[in-house]
Order: sequence, then structure tokens, then C-alpha cells
Amino acid sequence: MVLKLYDTLTRKVQDVSPMDGESVRFYACGPTVYGPAHIGNFRTFVMQDVFRRVMETSGIKTFHVRNLTDVDDKTIRRSQEEGIRLQDFTAIWTARFQNDCELLNLMIPHKEPSAVRHIPEQIGLIERLIEKDKAYQTKDGSVYFRVEAFAEYGRLSRLADREITTSETFRESSDEYDRDSAADFALWKARKIEDGENFWDSPWGQGRPGWHIECSAMSMKYLGESFDLHSGGVDLIFPHHENEIAQSESVTGKTFAHHWFHIAHLMVEGQKMSKSLGNLYTLSDLADRGYQPQEIRYLLLSGNFRQPLNFTFDSLGAAQKAISKLTDFASKFEFEYAACSPLKCKFGPFYAVQEALLEDLNTPEALGRLFRLVRELTDAWNRGEFKGQRSKIISVHEGFQSCLDAFGLIVQVKKEEPIEVPSDIQELAQKRWQAKVEKNWAVADQLRDELLKQGWLIKDGKQAFELCKSD
Repeated sequence: MVLKLYDTLTRKVQDVSPMDGESVRFYACGPTVYGPAHIGNFRTFVMQDVFRRVMETSGIKTFHVRNLTDVDDKTIRRSQEEGIRLQDFTAIWTARFQNDCELLNLMIPHKEPSAVRHIPEQIGLIERLIEKDKAYQTKDGSVYFRVEAFAEYGRLSRLADREITTSETFRESSDEYDRDSAADFALWKARKIEDGENFWDSPWGQGRPGWHIECSAMSMKYLGESFDLHSGGVDLIFPHHENEIAQSESVTGKTFAHHWFHIAHLMVEGQKMSKSLGNLYTLSDLADRGYQPQEIRYLLLSGNFRQPLNFTFDSLGAAQKAISKLTDFASKFEFEYAACSPLKCKFGPFYAVQEALLEDLNTPEALGRLFRLVRELTDAWNRGEFKGQRSKIISVHEGFQSCLDAFGLIVQVKKEEPIEVPSDIQELAQKRWQAKVEKNWAVADQLRDELLKQGWLIKDGKQAFELCKSD
């Protein structure tokens, strides 16, 4: 089975299949570790996780690389403001990010390289660009990529189709580094006083890498010069991914990534997220309000990845109810969550859910099909169609588990511990039952009230009764 997925470069829905015939190798731009990731960041990471899960539950192996940006203007500035060494500062926020990922049940990448640990690879890539006359050194020791040397620059973002001034187009045009053209971007930034002790030696003098070269160097080290898929939020299309393509293909002469998977923004109550509006929620912010990670994950994957998703507390409440319905279904079928080996998943009666996921990762349609099947199977259970049908129940268990694995959802059925009823209470309840059988209603009511006073509630069935604690 093949996943069909929208490609940002071609603007078409295309098959995603492994170039090497073995595994889909993909790179996901990770966080800049200078503070807690917010739910907007995690919408991207959750959808990338669903992509990987859908591939694997369809029988296709993956090799997933997600980087950590632990050196840039933000990490340096924040670490100095707090008086902490850069590596110690970023280690704190890396641990926080990884913990949040675990709470949201994100699969651990096969490789999670950090920019600082791959400075030599970045320097080597810059050297190759200079040798090919695609980059140049300035007087202060900085190195820039020569954009005009890459004829196809702008094809990912359709830059050529937009009439935009240079100052509006290039984010780095206002920095203090010298360059031949405002369009050229930094590969290596010469050391400045405000960098403090955060610098490395290079053939061009002391300094640090530019943001874009970091991802090119790390992705090519672990995935090769040409790989299957590259992913990130839509805000990375330009300039980050555009620059990655230019510098990578200028060195190798090969297609950098064969598929581009971008996830649309998360809105909050119809507004763009910002600190000034106070709507940059983190997982801990929502936990403080009583929401569980699985409810947040459900909401983040519930919308189409190509469309902005509007986060509201009403929709988060709806996510709570959805998880509750799945829990009720699991309880009825005596389901026990136990993640299966992704490459051995069996969707069985839930095959329609898998089909929707394979069609451009259509999570809203897939969830709709899941709940329709849950209703139909529940009705069938209530009609007694599963009595004595162990093989059918097992098939439901396998299919439901496969759906949970594909979505990355965890449903734990709460099992009530058996209540130990004291002998005197059991005897009193038995007398009350006998009075009821004999239609001695006054005595039955009197005994029922006595049980209530002692903290026990009696529930009558057709042939027997059940005792439970009244509180």
C-alpha cells in the first residue's frame, strides 16, 4: 500500500515510496531549544509523527531524522541573559522538549542530531561551496551563499511568481554582516562581541554557522545527498527550505529532497499565536487547566494538515469527549492497549480508516470513519452478534489497535477493582432481596435505607443484585 501525499514543490498529490526500495528516509526540522515548545510547534511534530506511523502501519520502514537547533541568535542571547553556558542552557530545553514529546506519544527519531555537534560537517560543506564558486568570504571572515549562482532559486516558494521587494523578501537583509547582494544568506557568521564565548575555529576565522547550513549538513550526513522527504511547518518554506535546496544542490548536483511535506499553522481562537495576545500555550499550560496529553494530541491531528487548524477550548472539550467514546468502546469489547509492531498491523474491519490516511494523510476523514465503525460495531455487540465469536472479537481488537497506532493515540480501559463486601452487609442485602422477591415492599425499603446509611447502594437486576459503595 502506498501513501499519496501533497508535495509543496510540485503542488500535486504524489506517491511516497522509498527510493532505495527499503525505507523512506525523511528529515524533519526540529525545535530551536531556547524555551518551551508551544502547541503550534507540536502541531507540526504530531503530524510528522502521524506520517511516520501511517507509513509503518502500512508495512513500509522509515528512517526518521529530526534535528535540534542549539546554536543561533536566540539560544546565544537567552543563555547569556540567564548567565548559563550555551550547552547547559540548551540541554535544559532539549530535555523539556523530549519530555513533552514523550507525553504526546511521539515516536523517537532514529537520529536526533544537534547543530553544535556537527560543526565540522557544516564547515566541510561550506568549503565545497566556496570551491564551486557558489559562496564567498567577506572581509570580516563571514561566508555567504551567492544566490544568483543558483538559477532555480525560489522554485519551492514560487518566489519568482511574486512581486516582492528585496527588503520584504529576505529576512537577513537587516543584519550587520556585509555581503555582495541583499539576497545572499550567511553560511558562516564571523565572531562578534555579543556572541561571547560561543564561537568555533574555521578556515575563515572564529565564528559560528548560519541556520540554513546546519540542516543541510545534518540531513546529508544521515540520509545521503538525496533522500525521500523533507518536512516542516509552512513558515519554513521560505527562506529556510529554499536556502537548504540551493546550498545542497549547488554542491551535489542532485535533487536534495524528492518530496516536501509542510504543515499549516495553528490558530488560537481564530487569532495568530503571539506572546502579546497571551495565547502561546504549552503542554504544561494546558495541563494546569486539567487537559491530558492524549486529548491535546487528538485535537492537533484532527484537522487537515494542509489547512490552518483553529485551536479553541471548545474543540479541546470535544477532543476529551472523543477520547472518552474510544475508551467506552474499548471497555465494551474488553480491549487491552498494547502497541503492536507497526510493520505487522492488521486493520481488518477498520480498513476504511487506513484508506483515508493513505489518501493525502486525511486525518479528519479517517477519524470520521473510525467513529462510524465504532458506532456500528457497538450496535452489533449490543445485538449479541459477537457472542461466542472469539475470532471476530480478536479481529476488532487488532483493527482498533492498528488505528490507535496509526494515530498515535493511547486508550487505557479503567478496570474497577473488586469491592470486598463485609459479611454483615452481604447478609443485610440478601434479606432485602428476599423481601423484594416476596413483595414485602415496606421491609425491602427499610433494609435498602439501612444499607444506604452504612454507605452501600444496592442495584437490582432481573435475577440478582449488586452492591457498590454509595460514595
